[in-house]
Amino acid sequence: MVNEKKPAPTGFDLSKKIKENLSKIKYKIAVMSGKGGVGKTTVTANLAYALAMRNYRVGILDADIYGPDIPIALRIEDKTPRVENEMIIPFKGPLGISVMSIQFLLPEEDSPVIWMGPLVAKAIMQFLAQVRWGELDFLLIDLPPGTGDEVLAVMKNIPDLTGLVIVVTPQRIALHDAKKAVGMAKIVGVPVLGIIENMSGFRCPHCGRITYIFGRGGGRITAEKLGIRFLGELPLDPRIVELTDEGKPFITEDTEISKKFSEVVDNLIESIRTIQEK
Repeated sequence: MVNEKKPAPTGFDLSKKIKENLSKIKYKIAVMSGKGGVGKTTVTANLAYALAMRNYRVGILDADIYGPDIPIALRIEDKTPRVENEMIIPFKGPLGISVMSIQFLLPEEDSPVIWMGPLVAKAIMQFLAQVRWGELDFLLIDLPPGTGDEVLAVMKNIPDLTGLVIVVTPQRIALHDAKKAVGMAKIVGVPVLGIIENMSGFRCPHCGRITYIFGRGGGRITAEKLGIRFLGELPLDPRIVELTDEGKPFITEDTEISKKFSEVVDNLIESIRTIQEK
C-alpha cells in the first residue's frame, strides 16, 4: 500500500492529543520482542483474553504496521472503522476487547504497507491520538519486532507508559536480541515488567516426555542476569498454532499451557504493582 498522508490540521498537537486521549486508561503495556517469530502477537492476543476474562476492560493497538496480525488472532474480518467527530471508533472483538489495526484500513486483505519508517511512526501516533479508546483498565500495544522507529514512537509518545513485556524463545539468538530490547527500554526510561519465554519445550502426546527443541531456561537466566522479573514459560504446542489461525484463544481451553499462562498473568499483575510502589 503506497499512500501519501495528509498533514495534520494546523494547530493539531499530536503529543497533547495523545495525552488527553489516553488519560482514561489505567495501564498501558507494550508487548515487544527483539526478533520476529517468537509468538509475540499470540501472547498479546491471549493476554488480552485472559485479562478480559478477569473482568478487566481491555484494548489492543496493533502497532505492527508492516505485519498487522492481531485481527487474525482475534478473528475480526472484513471491517471498516467508523469515524465520529474526527475520532476513529475501535472495533469490539471477543469479550468486548477494543481493537484497532492498520489492517482495517487496507483496500484488500493481502495489501502490503509500503511506507518509510517516519510515516509508520506518525501513523502509530495518530492511532494513539485519534482512536477513541475511552475508559480502559489495560491497553496492550503489540509492537513490531526489533528496536526501530515504531517502537521508539510508542516508548517516547505514550505518557506514563506502564512498561514493557518482552517475549523470547530459549535459543541464544533470540535472547541476544531480547537483551537489546531491554537495553533500549533502559535508555528511553521505560520500565520492563518482565520476560515471557515462549516455545520452551515440547511434550510428546504419546509418551509425555518433554523435548527442549530450542534450548532450556534461557529466558529465566536472562531475566536473572538483567535483574528483571521472569513472568513464566510457555510450552511448544501445535494446538496453539491451530487455534491462533482460527482466531481462537488457547487461554480458554483447559490445557497445560492455559494454566501456565494464567500464572504468567498473575505474575504480570504483581509486577505492575511492584513497579508502581517504587
